[in-house]
Amino acid sequence: MDYLPHLFIITGISVILALSLNLIMGYMGQSALGHAAFYAIGAYSSSLLALNAGVSPWIGLLVGATFAAISGVVIGYLTFHLKEDYFALATFGFGLIVYSIINNWIGVTRGPMGLPGIPQFITFSDSKDYFLFYCVLILLFVLITIFITRKIVYSPFGRVVQSIRDDELAAEALGKDTRRVKITIFAIGAFFAGVAGSLYAHYITFIDPSSFDIMESIIIVLMVILGGMGTIEGSVLGAAVLILFPEMLRFIGIPGADAASLRQMIYGLLLVILIMKRPQGLVGKYKLW
Repeated sequence: MDYLPHLFIITGISVILALSLNLIMGYMGQSALGHAAFYAIGAYSSSLLALNAGVSPWIGLLVGATFAAISGVVIGYLTFHLKEDYFALATFGFGLIVYSIINNWIGVTRGPMGLPGIPQFITFSDSKDYFLFYCVLILLFVLITIFITRKIVYSPFGRVVQSIRDDELAAEALGKDTRRVKITIFAIGAFFAGVAGSLYAHYITFIDPSSFDIMESIIIVLMVILGGMGTIEGSVLGAAVLILFPEMLRFIGIPGADAASLRQMIYGLLLVILIMKRPQGLVGKYKLW
């Protein structure tokens, strides 16, 4: 059955996205609302290199993630002095800019028509081998992301990152270079979002701008908030719940043409109740408000 492996793969990619945003939002305390832009940069860079230049997807993954990281450095540098709502609006605007580029630069990205025929990492004749390979590959990248995130969080550098979240002025008073720390965390978070984008593109083999719109950024933010900001376990759990729970609602016997809309209403209501009762998330320690 291809359905369950597909869900596992999409959930794994979402976990990588949630972990990458949690570094910025949960551990550093910066409310970034344009994370799907880095996701898109990784996906489109890797795909265009493979389609137009014949570059191996493995190399394209690294290049796409590097381009996303460079974008993270630029955004981190430009938004260093912005706080709270202004920072959120700036990152929101960045997400809109990237979406507009991939949607309107038809000569390169094909715009709304998307990019079909993106090469896979390895070509398979058997669908079972195909799904098994991608399940193992995604699991490997999830474990690598968790490992690196833990190394960062529990290092002296990670404690500086969390001090910025708690009191940036105090961190500066102690002589910490908060600008460098912020830019570094932005680069790392953007890099892993680019990795997720490349993995998604070469797995699905077709991408278009609808997969990277501002709603996708909001969903990634919800994963972090729902699971719990400032915890690795929360990112994993939040991504799993947001991806798998709507799929579970498909099996509720709701007849009629409005079944999909009703499932979304139930899903939204449960999310609202959960966030009201657990504002710190399922396993989180740090509240957004």
